[in-house]
Amino acid sequence: MTPKRCPWVNVEDALMRDYHDREWGVPSHDDRTHFEFLILEAAQAGLSWSIVLKKREGYRRAFSQFDPAKVARYSEARIDKLTADPGIIRNRLKIAAAVKNARAFLAVQKAFGTFDAYCWRFVDGRPRQNRRRTLRDIPPTSPESDALSRDLKGRGFTFVGSTVIYAHMQAVGMVNDHVIDCFRYRAVRRLGAAVNGPSVFGP
Repeated sequence: MTPKRCPWVNVEDALMRDYHDREWGVPSHDDRTHFEFLILEAAQAGLSWSIVLKKREGYRRAFSQFDPAKVARYSEARIDKLTADPGIIRNRLKIAAAVKNARAFLAVQKAFGTFDAYCWRFVDGRPRQNRRRTLRDIPPTSPESDALSRDLKGRGFTFVGSTVIYAHMQAVGMVNDHVIDCFRYRAVRRLGAAVNGPSVFGP
């Protein structure tokens, strides 16, 4: 029997299906994963997530396996070169934003120890466990994404509007937005319950 999934998943799209089944909503505390999703979600603005997933390997190659220290050193010439790379979305503003955000990301790491310690403070160190019944119940933003978005902008990040940041929070498991009849809802909820609280993420 085919498991019940969130209604946004096209089960015929293997990349989308695997992303939903294995990654979406799983709490992540890896800084490189955070940086990856910041790049990918900014790239998605105005496009579908399916398009971004199809280019994910291209992004890994183009952006040094999502190493923020390396991306922060990209020159204008490197940015120009990337605008001709068919493996990624060739939007110069988004590419330049990724480089600018890498530099801001390093500054956050320096200030807080890790980007993870910084961003999880906005949900008090624990995933928000929602009970969405339908796709219509899932909002595009939240008070937490509004606050995180404002703070990121104040630290020099771009392409980090509240909608982009709420998608980031969903992706890295800061919120569990699987609908309650999705087969992943309970599994992700259990993973979130295993978190011991904000103290594990630093001061």
